[in-house]
Amino acid sequence: MEGFPRQHARTRRFTCGAPRSVSVADDGSRVLFLRSAAGDDPVNALWRLDPATGEERLVADPGVLLAGAGNDSERERARRERAREVGEGIVAYDGLPDLSRVCFVLAGRVFLADVDEGRVVEFPSTGDAFDPRLSPDGSSVAYVSGRGVRVTGAGGDRRLIGSTTDTVSWGSAEFVAAEEMGRMRGHWWAPDGSCLLVTRVDVAPVAEWWISSPVEPWSAPRAIRYPAAGTANADVALGVVALDGTVVDVDVDVDWGRDGEFEYLADVQWVEGAPPVLVVQARDQRTLAVVEVDVRDGSTVEVYRIEDGSWVELVPGSPCRWDGALVTVEDRDGTRRLVVDGEDVSPDGLQVRRIVGVDGDRIVVCASTGPLDVDVVAVERDGSVEVLSSGGGVRSAAVGGGVLAVSIAGLGGSRLSVGEHLVASFVEEPVVDPNPTFHVVGKRDLQAAVLFPSEHSGNHASPLPVLLDPYGGPHAQRVQRIRGQFLTSQWFADQGFAVVVIDGRGTPGRGPAWERAVRGDLAGPPLADQVDALHALAEVDDRLDLARVAIRGWSFGGYLAALAVLRRPDVFHAAIAGAPVTDWRLYDTHYTERYLGHPDEEPLNYERIDLCAEAASLTRPLLLIHGLADDNVVAAHTLQFSRALLEAGRPHRVLPLSGVTHMTPQEEVAENLLLLQLGFLREALGL
Repeated sequence: MEGFPRQHARTRRFTCGAPRSVSVADDGSRVLFLRSAAGDDPVNALWRLDPATGEERLVADPGVLLAGAGNDSERERARRERAREVGEGIVAYDGLPDLSRVCFVLAGRVFLADVDEGRVVEFPSTGDAFDPRLSPDGSSVAYVSGRGVRVTGAGGDRRLIGSTTDTVSWGSAEFVAAEEMGRMRGHWWAPDGSCLLVTRVDVAPVAEWWISSPVEPWSAPRAIRYPAAGTANADVALGVVALDGTVVDVDVDVDWGRDGEFEYLADVQWVEGAPPVLVVQARDQRTLAVVEVDVRDGSTVEVYRIEDGSWVELVPGSPCRWDGALVTVEDRDGTRRLVVDGEDVSPDGLQVRRIVGVDGDRIVVCASTGPLDVDVVAVERDGSVEVLSSGGGVRSAAVGGGVLAVSIAGLGGSRLSVGEHLVASFVEEPVVDPNPTFHVVGKRDLQAAVLFPSEHSGNHASPLPVLLDPYGGPHAQRVQRIRGQFLTSQWFADQGFAVVVIDGRGTPGRGPAWERAVRGDLAGPPLADQVDALHALAEVDDRLDLARVAIRGWSFGGYLAALAVLRRPDVFHAAIAGAPVTDWRLYDTHYTERYLGHPDEEPLNYERIDLCAEAASLTRPLLLIHGLADDNVVAAHTLQFSRALLEAGRPHRVLPLSGVTHMTPQEEVAENLLLLQLGFLREALGL
């Protein structure tokens, strides 16, 4: 039988064949989603579902449209890296509010689909298109090509606006917007189709870094512009561009205060019957403002402001309009609340994770009362809450015209339902069957999950070496009732480990104070919580052998793993650190400064968590893994740390992954990485 590592890699972590990217028409007439044809097929096609009957119909098949020709553009691959997109084919689409027409890009080519007729036409394009956006009348598509924006349709393809300067581009999101703010786009149609709002991004102020391919010494290194903490960000401006290719009041930018208080453009919205709305943030992220734009002269008016002594969280879907009222999500009195025109609406303890949308006289959100699960609930103006979908696991949703589509990820797997209809899924059944037990331990009520080998049960069984398998940092949870969270952990458990997963301070789901406990220190609280939870679990279960404890992690989890063996060799006897951030001065501005402040203003926050400065403390086996093509956590993190370890005379291992980014999507790499990690753990712990 095929082993888990190969299956896990071949199925792209069991994402192939799953319905995804769901949208519901504003009148409830149609539901669209993407899905590939099999559990090991990464190529997604576009599907339509009739909410009344549940009938599914194929709208656009990449295999037919491309006939095997073409490759994705470099810009599209970069966009997918920012979005952590492992799929292929149609991975995103944009449509009219009623979803009767949608557009998408395949291999850099622009397509328009009539959803009901199932007819797809290709519009003329430059062949390197990405981020297509459909005009309000459904007749043309604006897309990004090179350093500019073009508009294409039945009448032909033409340039709208562009740049001849190497550092300037129009219509795209800059690195930190796409990587950290959730803003993946840089151009927006006016509701009447007469013009577009378009970002102008100049990366000249941003430091130029180089990504090389050492296995191809004849290839020139690739230049990237990386805004490291404390350094300059890209200069982002916004212009109103008419369809004749001229900028309205070309000498006057849309003035949201970017040269003064607000450096970041976090979001742009432009809906019918209202002026454009911008969400802007100060560099220190302690102030967020909502401003309205007068497109005639570029002037703006601030209509709402949120301030916080630590940082203002960017919550998906917030802000939005609800019958003219402004809806935001804000941290107030220990709860992440739904706020309408400045007044609290949602109740104490209901942590709002995302605004799904307005549905008649109520607003639908994803929210939780505990960190293990996320439910879909409807909130009315009087604060009353109706649970629309719950029962364990993490739910996301789309809503329109009274139709609710709910995606559920639970311990039994994942599914998508639209009303009473279940959408077909072709996801392969994993060869491992996770069986986590959930615990709340320690004086801080830390959330933990423990997994044992399938045949190892009962406290009378022999003690097992322990493997901690955390992420442990902001914006991500591991301890949730989701099967996918524990597939790899269960595989390691089945190799003879007791695997422990812990969410400590800084992770989402337990309220603003819990997340802000890491402000100024991304090392101390997360590591202390891993140790405290491990010891608390061992006190009640003698199957955990504390004389043989290892830890593995990726990205922030990789940082936490390396930190663990440096600072607590009395607890951790080996570590695997994948793509770790070893020096936070080398990570990006928006993420890092949110938690650590500006390095010129709060330098001690950076110095006390720098792994390179603690290299001489290493006394335990450590394996460092890093993709050399990683443009998020660049390989310099691992290489500088390795140099510091060598200079301190500390043995360690480094596994460089040629041509691999932060995602490690290649099948052979993903499979063998698990096997190599297992071999290292067995050797390091003397198994």
